Amino acid sequence: MIAKEVKAEKVSALHSSFVDAKAAILADYSGLNVQQLAELRGQLRPAAGELQIVKNTLARRAVEETAFAPLANHFVGPISVAFSRHDPIAVAKALTEYAKKEPKLNLRVGFVEGQFLSPEQITALAELPPREVLLARMLAGMQSPLSGLVGVLQGVIRQFVYVLQAVKDAKEQAGQEG
Repeated sequence: MIAKEVKAEKVSALHSSFVDAKAAILADYSGLNVQQLAELRGQLRPAAGELQIVKNTLARRAVEETAFAPLANHFVGPISVAFSRHDPIAVAKALTEYAKKEPKLNLRVGFVEGQFLSPEQITALAELPPREVLLARMLAGMQSPLSGLVGVLQGVIRQFVYVLQAVKDAKEQAGQEG
């Protein structure tokens, strides 16, 4: 009876983690010791990420009725889940950097915004610039056509003012001659 209550609490806590997450990356952690897992968790913390070692049957129940339900079939063998609550790119970077240093960590599959990511796609995601840089580039791209439009409009207005000045000068000159 107590074991069922403990399992229900674990499923509920894991379900909450899936509900709160923007992305989840599953990795095989077999071969890593407790110290290495603690080090990986430490690298994920600055990226607002969290690593949980999960029991497959409990994880399958936990993803039910969440956006991560398609992941249910991927909970096989020794599996850990890295959750991203804010920036999936930062979590992907932390995981891929650690996997380069420690090849025993094998990225299996990622799930971001309803899309599955292969290990290669997770690495590609990790190579993207930070969110702030992407937003700055997008803003610069949007500003460029606008500043060009402003320049064109200023040129048209400037020409119009020159024409008006020329007409005024011509009238004044005609008035002085007459």
